[in-house]
Amino acid sequence: MEPISLRTPLALLLTSLCAIAAVWWWLATPITLVRAPIDPDAKLQCVSYAPFRGAQTPLQPTTHIGPEQIERDLADLAKITDCVRTYSIENGLDQVPGLAAKVGLKVIQGIWLGSDRLKNLVQISIAVGLTKQYPQVITALVVGNEVLLRGEMTTADLAANIRSVKAQVTIPVTYADVWEFWLKNREIYDAVDFVTIHILPYWEDIPVKAKFAASHVDEIRKRMAVAFPGKEILIGETGWPSAGRMREGALPSRTNQARIVSDILDLAKREGFRVNLIEAYDQPWKRQLEGTVGGYWGLFDAAKRVVKYPPGQVISNYPLWKWQMGGGMALSVAVFLAAWLALRRRPWTPRPTSWIAVGLWATTGGILFGIAADKMFYESYGVGGWLQWGALLAAAIASPLLCTHAAMSGRSLPTFLELLGPREFRGGSFPTALLAIALAVTTLIAAETALGFTFDPRYRDFPFAALTMAVVPFAGLMLLNRPQAGVRPIAESAFAGLLVVTALYTGINEGTANWQSMWTCAIYLLLALTLWRARAAQSPK
Repeated sequence: MEPISLRTPLALLLTSLCAIAAVWWWLATPITLVRAPIDPDAKLQCVSYAPFRGAQTPLQPTTHIGPEQIERDLADLAKITDCVRTYSIENGLDQVPGLAAKVGLKVIQGIWLGSDRLKNLVQISIAVGLTKQYPQVITALVVGNEVLLRGEMTTADLAANIRSVKAQVTIPVTYADVWEFWLKNREIYDAVDFVTIHILPYWEDIPVKAKFAASHVDEIRKRMAVAFPGKEILIGETGWPSAGRMREGALPSRTNQARIVSDILDLAKREGFRVNLIEAYDQPWKRQLEGTVGGYWGLFDAAKRVVKYPPGQVISNYPLWKWQMGGGMALSVAVFLAAWLALRRRPWTPRPTSWIAVGLWATTGGILFGIAADKMFYESYGVGGWLQWGALLAAAIASPLLCTHAAMSGRSLPTFLELLGPREFRGGSFPTALLAIALAVTTLIAAETALGFTFDPRYRDFPFAALTMAVVPFAGLMLLNRPQAGVRPIAESAFAGLLVVTALYTGINEGTANWQSMWTCAIYLLLALTLWRARAAQSPK
């Protein structure tokens, strides 16, 4: 029997490593595009530009960006585009036209309007002055950006502001808003020189899948041309996020962003319309308003200030996939090592199902480790975010290791009573305490995220990868070594009920097209079943 017992774990380990390698090879498969998203030989027509980096934010009125920072950005942007669009003259953005002139960029100058009339007048006055100071740089004025969408101004007041600006400048004047709001407020059409519409397939009321995004943009553009004949239709904002949560079938990813930008630019060239991409640089501050997805619409990385898709390089969702695969393989080996160490301390022959479970946990963790780490990097925002997702990833790594040790030692999944309950329920070993902590952390974060998807879901990320890494071993250990007797703990039962209700609601609310949601809800239900089956036994005195 001994040779068989040795061959079995080795065969399972080899199978696990092969499965991890195969899945990561598939995940990292690059895409082929009709044209490069960023091509120095075919510059972009225009991109939205905001200079904020790191913790800088326009939400803080005292934020002021120095000229050196803006000049470096514009010098880089001049290599890939002929024009930048701004949205305001605050926070140092009034310096953009003068600095753009130095590097040969044109500017579509924005005027930010809101409910403060006095502030609006100041914005208009400064912007009008800039057009006279830089007549060869500023090609158009955008009087207001989505102010009707935000409900901060009436249609009559907006039209009056547009006409007031037109009377003071000699360049074209427009207003920019989501395309539906142009159809709802047609009187603005009479006040502008051209129509500027925003078409963001990801943010549509009925989100558009990535493969249909470019055709959706073209369909809306043609519809608007029919509704507003005689004036040019500028697509003032369009693009796709490279990271964040799914909305129905709309998946943010690096490859989807690159493909959609490529398709839209190819379409614009073939059909001869103007398009401004949103946006030049990732903007971390937007995550405070829109969650993870708000910070990843840029063509340039926020921190390194480098192009996400350099010409001539393959485009993959996981450019560091070899490191991620290697980390997963290391975790898989560590899981089998944990089994070996447990057997050294308690020599016996485990059941075949125990080894199969260990192989499953090692493979699941090995495949998902790189994805979970990637998601933690992109989705953690602020100290609270890093603590939450860091704690979940730590629990996800610990779970297969500790569950393997418990399974090979003949121990069951501990309950919360063994960690926090009365003295008569405690008395487990140190590994048991660690396993209970990992279970508690996973359960608390699962409950918090599940409640979030129920009451405030729009900008929340689905923690499917790390949650799966943690929950699958918990469920397997509960199935393998479940206590035959004991009391049903109230805490586990309460969490189980909460997870079932919220998972069912979230699955219905998000829709079956959202695989991130369906995956997460399935893991919520698996965790609920695991907690429901828990039994607590008093420790012997």
